[in-house]
Amino acid sequence: MEDTSAFAKAQTKKIKCAIGFYNLENLFDTKNDPAILDDDFTPGGFKEWNNYKFDKKIKKLSKVISKIGKDDTGTSPSLLGVAEVENKAVLQSLIETDHLEDEGYDIVHYDSPDERGIDVGLLYKKKDFAVHKSEAITLYLETEEGDRDFTRDILYVQGNLLGTEVHILVNHWPSRRKGANETSQKRITAAKKNRKIIDNLVAKKPDARVIIMGDFNDGPHSESIKVHLAKTDFYNPMLYLGTRYEGSLNYNYEWFIFDQILFSNNFVRIYDNELLYEKSDIYNDFYLTEYDGKYKGNPFRTYAGKKYLGGYSDHFPVYTILTATVKV
Repeated sequence: MEDTSAFAKAQTKKIKCAIGFYNLENLFDTKNDPAILDDDFTPGGFKEWNNYKFDKKIKKLSKVISKIGKDDTGTSPSLLGVAEVENKAVLQSLIETDHLEDEGYDIVHYDSPDERGIDVGLLYKKKDFAVHKSEAITLYLETEEGDRDFTRDILYVQGNLLGTEVHILVNHWPSRRKGANETSQKRITAAKKNRKIIDNLVAKKPDARVIIMGDFNDGPHSESIKVHLAKTDFYNPMLYLGTRYEGSLNYNYEWFIFDQILFSNNFVRIYDNELLYEKSDIYNDFYLTEYDGKYKGNPFRTYAGKKYLGGYSDHFPVYTILTATVKV
């Protein structure tokens, strides 16, 4: 009798791919858009933002993106969620730089109602990922006065990653600017909205593979994440990455891991798994950090207040390595 299992194995191969998330720290163009609060990022604005600074920033960011997960995969990420981008045009400029122009990236992006005009988006390699469906899902919040608080949408993308259907949610939750406790309910609301989306997906397809990523402005141990988002059906590898000495961003000399990528449990099933979770990490190579001074080791950012530093971002990217079993 013919050994069909051996034949089947001979017709497949394993490929490692990286999935990342990166807050790009105010990637604005230099034009004034009267519909949003982008005046600071214009040549005559507070930041004195100009074409030279914009070009320098996208070249730096594209270098980073080209290296995320490369030690494991030999190439740039198959998927990269991004935050703090003004529009699709800035992402188009990013993927057309020397570091990325040959990588075959395309973009999923929608303008959000955020007052500053910053959005989330998804970069994907067309040879690795095919988009089947995408939409911007509104996150409705209110101020203490009962007025609508305009914030970033949740980006939902359904597609085929190296032969396997996945559902992706890209987030950028409300900040802690007015205090962590004072703003925590907004992030809990965002977590609950993500759960509603997930529960609806799973109700239709119980084995749906879901990836949640974003800058959550909360850590993996926060109530929003641990109680309302990453329930028993999700694995959050970022629980094990943040320490006193390492994170995805540093504020007031304290490390946080607000940038996270979570996976439904079917990614970590060890048997017969065509898209298997391998590991997660923070991409924080030395060149991405402040070289000296009191902020040594922190992310080398573009601005510190009004002061132009010329760095990359105030966040480090995070990433995960998956192993896909694909047909040949």
